[in-house]
Amino acid sequence: MENQPLTAQVVFATITGNNEAVADIIVEALEAAGVNVNKAEISQVEPEELADYSLFFLVPYTYDEGSLPDEGLDYFDDLAAVDLHEQVYGLAGSGDRFYEDDYCLALDKFQQQLVPTGAKQAGDIVRINLLPNEKDAQALRELVATALAAVQK
Repeated sequence: MENQPLTAQVVFATITGNNEAVADIIVEALEAAGVNVNKAEISQVEPEELADYSLFFLVPYTYDEGSLPDEGLDYFDDLAAVDLHEQVYGLAGSGDRFYEDDYCLALDKFQQQLVPTGAKQAGDIVRINLLPNEKDAQALRELVATALAAVQK
């Protein structure tokens, strides 16, 4: 992998646009590092495609009381059966602290769903309240840096 340029896929789901803003910050950080990036909405891609990339980022929203995005249910269900033992991933997403215990819960569900794939998680989940601010953008850039360091080991 050292001689080939790194590639990444950023898969997002959004209702309000907040998670697309999160995905865009991740894409910008990856591109700034020279990574070839594909950004895709969750209903437009298949989990199997993740195996074609050096690393990936999932950016789902949490709906209502901890529910997964409706448009991402098939993606979520199919994800556990994909072999991703050579991939590194990061999880990030926007939520609303109003939901307290259910805040960004979809991120935890995706993390558990990724366990059987063998993919290696880089860094902690980045949870963002509503629209990302500069502090959140910095946390996302750090997540990207951590993921890139993990891929290059």
